[in-house]
Amino acid sequence: MPQPHRPTRPARPPQPQRARRGGGPARRRGDRPRWGVRLAAGLAVAVLGSGAIGHAVMTGLDTGIERVDPFKDMKNRPQAGHGLNFLLVGTDGRDKITRQDRREYRLGGAPCHCTDTVMLVHLSANRQRASVVSLPRDSYAELPAHRDESSGKQHGPHAVKLNAAYAEGGPQLTVRTVENLTRVKIDHYLEVDFSSFMKTVDAMGGVEICTAKALHDKNTGLDLLPGTHRLSGGQALQYVRSRHVDGAADLGRMQRQQRFVAALVKQATGGGVLLNPVKFKEVSSTLLGSVRADRGFGSEQMLALGQAMRDFTPASSEFASVPIGNPSYPVKGIGSTVKWDEPKAAKLFEALRQDRPLAAPSAPGPVRRQAQAQAQGQSGLRAQQQPAVRVDVPPQQIRVQVENGTRIDGLGGRVDTALRATGFDTTRAPVGGASRNVKRTVIAYDPRWDRSARTVSTALPGSELRAVAGQGRTVLVIAGADYRKVVPVRPEDPYQGQFGVVTGDQVICGK
Repeated sequence: MPQPHRPTRPARPPQPQRARRGGGPARRRGDRPRWGVRLAAGLAVAVLGSGAIGHAVMTGLDTGIERVDPFKDMKNRPQAGHGLNFLLVGTDGRDKITRQDRREYRLGGAPCHCTDTVMLVHLSANRQRASVVSLPRDSYAELPAHRDESSGKQHGPHAVKLNAAYAEGGPQLTVRTVENLTRVKIDHYLEVDFSSFMKTVDAMGGVEICTAKALHDKNTGLDLLPGTHRLSGGQALQYVRSRHVDGAADLGRMQRQQRFVAALVKQATGGGVLLNPVKFKEVSSTLLGSVRADRGFGSEQMLALGQAMRDFTPASSEFASVPIGNPSYPVKGIGSTVKWDEPKAAKLFEALRQDRPLAAPSAPGPVRRQAQAQAQGQSGLRAQQQPAVRVDVPPQQIRVQVENGTRIDGLGGRVDTALRATGFDTTRAPVGGASRNVKRTVIAYDPRWDRSARTVSTALPGSELRAVAGQGRTVLVIAGADYRKVVPVRPEDPYQGQFGVVTGDQVICGK
């Protein structure tokens, strides 16, 4: 249910190429950029494009990869499933950023020498689907017995936050810990220094992002108005780092990171990067110049994957995070950790092992399409093809009562049906209005639910918004003589299914 809130304060428009300069307030330790998610996007660039470019361009691209051996002497590993599993991690790395960029993009503080983000990326056996699962950095984990990489001290099993595995035992202990938590066997390990992110985005010519509301975070300098923006590398860094945009905090940041990855995949597959050998090599060289990977991953593997995934699109990707049972699970000597919902998490990772998609079918069914077509006086094909407008609040969360404010027989029923067809929770019981001479459709709403009212207004273009204090959460639509149709809408963050999954095509611009 949408919560009462104050109206969003308009943000200043971003500068077209560089983010605004300024020191800003000192950032807390918990505000480190969750940049590891960008590695999935970088990998997509390399993997998806290699088949189109060929061996000539790929030759020599892996010479800059720093090699690690995360699987050395590992025993009792999970049984291999179907498909291919990558463990993508990102260390803090701010010590490698120039002083000017740290000041400009508000990257103060000391690096933690730990993993800031850990993700599993599963490529299906038929190479037609990629499932990206985020593992919270503060997840409660139990490290196996190991030798501390920095001190050389031998440690027995003990509890930690997941990101501490890297600090104590590097890539190998990180892989062991994730495999113990998920029972998913890791095939390849990739780690990237986050400073390459800005360069990679700039090398691609920026990335297009859409937002249904203003985004402003004084800690990162993010400042975006509602609409479509092409972000430069620095602006993109601010976008994926921001967590003080609204009350959603880390959940909101995760959603923005997922939208960014989907947009970067779209840019790589449809923006000409893969069809231009010079551009592709520039982007790939920028990325691979700072990657650390296992010895089994190189240009030959990227080429083979690229050839197998040449038809890959944003719709082929799906994003989820581990189901959470307790977001503030206290552990003595460690503090607050994120405890997974173990039964749900087990089902999620079992789906990865069995090579099953995580997302439920998202296309509207034939009954819903037919209802929408009939309500709007369109053919089924036209209704299906009409693009949905992105909105802030999911229509499924908005209760709507329809009144007929005219003498047109059946108008209230048609409006109710059309709103329900695009997802609104209507009463299915339209009534006659007090006035039967309403010329312009009115949306009456409680000011505490103004975001819900704006979503309804988007579906009814040209309608009048009318605030009514104390009305409650139900939005009243008084249909006027000007009513013509309901415009399909879709939420900005359309999570679905038991794992809270969203597919790439649902979160990119232009749909």
